[in-house]
Amino acid sequence: MYDLIAIVIVLISVLFIILIRNIENLFLKRVFNWFPPILFAYLIPALITNLLNLDLSNVFIHNFSKGLIIPIAIICVMSAMSLSQLKIVGFKPLVLFLSGSLIIALLPPLLVFITKFIDIDFYTQILDEEIWKGLVTIVGSWIGGSTSQLVLKELVNCSEELFVSVLVIDNILVNIWTITMFQNIRRSDKINRILKIDDEKPKEIERIDLDKKNTSILLTFIIIFLISFFFYFLQLDFLITVISLSFIGILIGNIFDFWSFQSTLKFGEILILVIMSILGLKLNFHSLYIPNEMIILSIIWLLLHYIGMTIVAWKLNLHAAWIPIASMANLGGISTAPAVTAAYEKKWMPHAIVLSILSMVTGTMWGVLTIFIFERFI
Repeated sequence: MYDLIAIVIVLISVLFIILIRNIENLFLKRVFNWFPPILFAYLIPALITNLLNLDLSNVFIHNFSKGLIIPIAIICVMSAMSLSQLKIVGFKPLVLFLSGSLIIALLPPLLVFITKFIDIDFYTQILDEEIWKGLVTIVGSWIGGSTSQLVLKELVNCSEELFVSVLVIDNILVNIWTITMFQNIRRSDKINRILKIDDEKPKEIERIDLDKKNTSILLTFIIIFLISFFFYFLQLDFLITVISLSFIGILIGNIFDFWSFQSTLKFGEILILVIMSILGLKLNFHSLYIPNEMIILSIIWLLLHYIGMTIVAWKLNLHAAWIPIASMANLGGISTAPAVTAAYEKKWMPHAIVLSILSMVTGTMWGVLTIFIFERFI
């Protein structure tokens, strides 16, 4: 009975979110700019279960989500990366972008380690209250997006109460950062003069199409489901499943000419809403809290990310416009990175799209690196 109730709540939540996000309404657009649909997909089921005093934290759908829905989402997202598109970006911008990702992945354990010598109580609280697990999920969110964030949440077993705090803090910071990068990219020429960078502007390239010609949606999803069910019945360790499906996704997306990038991305987006709604069934509002430590560390984290990328761009003699482009490709994703880029030069938007897709498929691996450092050295 509880399994059926859980499924109904999830379906209602997802359908409601899909419906309202497609409504052309200025107020709703402003709301979604600060609090995206994924957050509401998480909170609506939690609101229903808390109001009805239902405990749906142990229903079967949670195991089903981790065992099958998340793997399908991983394949959908990872298979969207066309390796042939990377050549349009160039070597130096790729180095800058990857350095930005590396900085994001390394800073959480480094900052936490430094607090040990500044404020031992602060350091102890981060570890004892497992706030570091929330930082790991932010790594996934910033670099890889929602899919990576959810995968990393499962890998570190981040609590629902901490996770909803992460979602709120994350979305507010990213929105503020997006506004900052909008202003920053407009000052790229001035930054070039200050840093004495004489690199030429990126060359204009043709618009990037996420789908190739002669694609087959049916064959694409047959392969996705066959692979996902195969791994579901294998019952491998979750981390092994994540890594395996990540590489398989990239492989099949590039070897099959009929692969439909656009369809897999859209389906993956819907699956993320489903996964978030399922996770929302576990959330208990009575235990909700927002750690000040996480807010402080996240702000310092963002600032050092930008400073680090600026230093790399200066060393590479790379046009300053690449700094906000690469930063937003890491933090903002496929929707906001091109928008920020267009504030300086619309013809460069394809570069931002390619880097955003690269970010989307590498986020989980960067998060795994962060987990490894935390567990081994902190």
